[in-house]
Amino acid sequence: MNGRVLGTGIDLVENERMKASLDRWDQAFKDRVFLPGEQQYCDSKAFPHHHYAARFAVKEAVSKAFGTGIGPRINWLDMEVMRHPETGAPSVRLIGKAEQLANEHGADAVLTSLSHTQHYSVATALVLARG
Repeated sequence: MNGRVLGTGIDLVENERMKASLDRWDQAFKDRVFLPGEQQYCDSKAFPHHHYAARFAVKEAVSKAFGTGIGPRINWLDMEVMRHPETGAPSVRLIGKAEQLANEHGADAVLTSLSHTQHYSVATALVLARG
């Protein structure tokens, strides 16, 4: 993949904090942070909070890679964490404000990686610019 690095981001989430948020705010929290496809995927797992935490970390890492953080320029629902249908590799689909920001910066791709253990979920993001 050709291009220059526009930004990089990383985030670490405590799985128990995510579980507490899900227990406390349930669907309202899910709808504020995660798109329906993300919710469907996470809720299908034995330990959904691990998968929610990893996707939360990806969104934070992407927002950091763009240099904005979550806020007026990029919102939680401006990104969707997806899995490649054949390989299962994570990817990010930018929509709304995040897609506009990517276009403004000439971003060509967002690469991400995520992992989780019993206690933590971590994600990295790399934003590549054209040329």
